[in-house]
Amino acid sequence: MRNKTVLISGASIAGPALAYWLRRRGFVPTVVETAPALRPGGHAVDLRGAAKEVVERMGLMETVRAARVHERGLAYVDAKGRLQAQLPADAFGGEGIVAEIEIMRGDLTAILYEATKDDVEYIFGDRITELAEHSDGVKVTFAGGAVRDFDLVVGADGVHSGVRRLAFGPEERFVEYIGGYTAYFTMPDPGVLDEWFVMHSAPGGITAGIRPENGGTAKAMLSFLSPKLDYDRRDVAAQRAILREKFAPMGWKAPQMLAGMDGAEDFYFDSFCQVHMDTYARGRVVLLGDAAFCGSPLVGLGTAMAIVGAYVLAGELAATPDDHAGAFARYEAELRPYVKQCQELPPGGVKGFAPESSLMIRMRNLSMNSMTKWPMRLFFAKLFQKADAITLKNY
Repeated sequence: MRNKTVLISGASIAGPALAYWLRRRGFVPTVVETAPALRPGGHAVDLRGAAKEVVERMGLMETVRAARVHERGLAYVDAKGRLQAQLPADAFGGEGIVAEIEIMRGDLTAILYEATKDDVEYIFGDRITELAEHSDGVKVTFAGGAVRDFDLVVGADGVHSGVRRLAFGPEERFVEYIGGYTAYFTMPDPGVLDEWFVMHSAPGGITAGIRPENGGTAKAMLSFLSPKLDYDRRDVAAQRAILREKFAPMGWKAPQMLAGMDGAEDFYFDSFCQVHMDTYARGRVVLLGDAAFCGSPLVGLGTAMAIVGAYVLAGELAATPDDHAGAFARYEAELRPYVKQCQELPPGGVKGFAPESSLMIRMRNLSMNSMTKWPMRLFFAKLFQKADAITLKNY
């Protein structure tokens, strides 16, 4: 096997999932992660469709189910906390807006890490700063000063991928802004959730949500419509100031959420965006997960695409280990139709998620209450089947 050593940038979900399958196929993967350790916290992610089958094939489904968050579904409330609309988690066979299997991103990352740490090299607190491809490999320079050779390099390092920038070009060529911003962080459980993911929208395109978490805490979400903002992604204080300005007048649970935001160690703020690539590979470098095909939180299929993509990429590399170009081409051909469906925004897009007026909020709530009723059920059932839009090969 010529293409045996594989460097993977990113230790969230896509990276460790790929490392699992590569090691099982006889490759020698190394994972490098900018953070000094596994990133804790994060919002809840879900396993849907083909991704559940992949996790079953990994033998990890029992572990995932044991760590999942028990959510009864999604509920919209008014400013006084009165129920306006709801969709149970068991609607549409557990594949609705809130899925049957919801798990905190940090918990899923930890499960994948535990399944790979004994036979995969992990490098924390470092990152790739230079890629120099040669005839039979890639010379990689790390921020820490090390220089190593690998046969292949995989960018599984998210929307703002450093590997994509080095190998393909600047971020603005591939990342499409779609009209809003969102923040996630951990806060004390407000005690009113009753295992529901509770959300409230107010005129002006602002939506706040709180979802239950195991262990007496909850995950907060603050989202708003906006023209594209000019801000420093590393300036957390400025990001919190943006949110205080937007949500201080909102009412409902927003004051509690803003108070909890300041002490949150897992605070995350970013735009609603998608990543669109003409090709996922260039030479000996290939992209995976959000780095290649982010769909945005609006579609809710990022974890599914990452896990399915990792399975397909490892399988195609194993099919022709001495022909990475052919393997990358088949990986893309296999995945692109699935990605195309998964990236389709829900009806109304970001404005459907964060309506701008009281009328649009009422219409959104009416739409949710009609989802499980005929004839709208037929339309939404088809919409929620996107996670199954691929037939997995038995590599």
